[in-house]
Amino acid sequence: MGIIEIIAKKRDGLELNESEINYFIDGYSSDSIKDYQASSLLMAIYLNGMSEEETYYLTKAIINSGQTLDLSLIEGVIADKHSTGGVGDKTTLVLVPLLASIGIKVAKMSGRGLGHTGGTIDKLESIPNFKVELTSESFIKQVNEIGCSVISQSEEIALADKKLYALRDVSATIESLPLIVSSIMSKKIALDSDIICLDVKVGNGAFFKDLKTARKAAALMIKIGSRFNKKVRAIISSMDEPLGYAIGNKLEVLESIETLKGKGPKDLKDTCLTLAYLIAKESNLFEGQDIKKLLEDNLSNANAYKKFEELITAQGGNLSELKLKYKPIKIKSNNSGYLKYVDTEKLGRLSSRLGGGRLTKEDIIDYDVGIIIKNKIGDYINKDDIIFEVYAKNKLDQELINELISTLVITNKKTKKLKDIIDII
Repeated sequence: MGIIEIIAKKRDGLELNESEINYFIDGYSSDSIKDYQASSLLMAIYLNGMSEEETYYLTKAIINSGQTLDLSLIEGVIADKHSTGGVGDKTTLVLVPLLASIGIKVAKMSGRGLGHTGGTIDKLESIPNFKVELTSESFIKQVNEIGCSVISQSEEIALADKKLYALRDVSATIESLPLIVSSIMSKKIALDSDIICLDVKVGNGAFFKDLKTARKAAALMIKIGSRFNKKVRAIISSMDEPLGYAIGNKLEVLESIETLKGKGPKDLKDTCLTLAYLIAKESNLFEGQDIKKLLEDNLSNANAYKKFEELITAQGGNLSELKLKYKPIKIKSNNSGYLKYVDTEKLGRLSSRLGGGRLTKEDIIDYDVGIIIKNKIGDYINKDDIIFEVYAKNKLDQELINELISTLVITNKKTKKLKDIIDII
């Protein structure tokens, strides 16, 4: 067996066996297989696809390339959640304490943002003194004591995935479904949670632009999870406009706090309640109870917020110092009508350009920078209504203001509101 034979086999549309996939992952992880050879195989996978069996073997091989985290010392049902990413996606900040407030343990590793999508770890680091790195022992101890912890992803988990992702990025194979699914599920399964809930975003601000592909990805991730004896549920949710109104690290934390206190935007609240309900249902801890009411009550009575305070305090954060440095710059609408379309990805990129995100992995984030969009699709906007509040270090030039305004399409024709949750799988 050799890498050239494996490349040729997949080039010809044939199915790879477990030994061949292990050979590739082991060889690429140890640098005996070179980037130019690995990129050839990735392109063959991109063009010819992979069966469910191959995707399972690939996921398994990526898991075995690194460490796994043994969570057996955590008492009770352990849940994890993954979002495929978007703009203003702050669900982890609400969902984790909400689940912990009803007795479901959440041991979560999250990532940083890159490009137009924000990262949970960046948002948490906007809270003064919050620690995103804990030892495995401290991580497990905290989950046992207060019910939840959110830390940065370990470099040692699913080790091959980091190399493969970087290569996919420069070999035009990012969009390959089996490569996407194996990347996501290898990291989730390596954490050994009992229940995994997936929030698969679809729309112009999401990785998946069309509903058919999003549904296919969700279904495949559920199948792969079941092969590892994991309970996996998924929702398909809209990313044709930002989730909530806030875009930017500190702004999103503040909006999450409002939601945890029973206020906050309806779309954010509904998404988090749906994810929490699916996890709670799968846990089998609430037989005969009204789960939806229990979750809604824990938002309205601020029990979920109290758990968020516990989480932040346990990891050294200080919510009393969570204040915005910049005053909002208000941008007004040039015309009247119904909001028909939001260029969500462009809004995320504009926030990054202002300093609120990374364009490269080396960029330093200004946590106080961000954008608040004031309307949802279907809203009526009057001329001179405020459509954006921008938090920035420097004065905005007219070109950037024009770019912001251009992200919205306003029409005379009445437009329907978007459906936040498109499907539950």
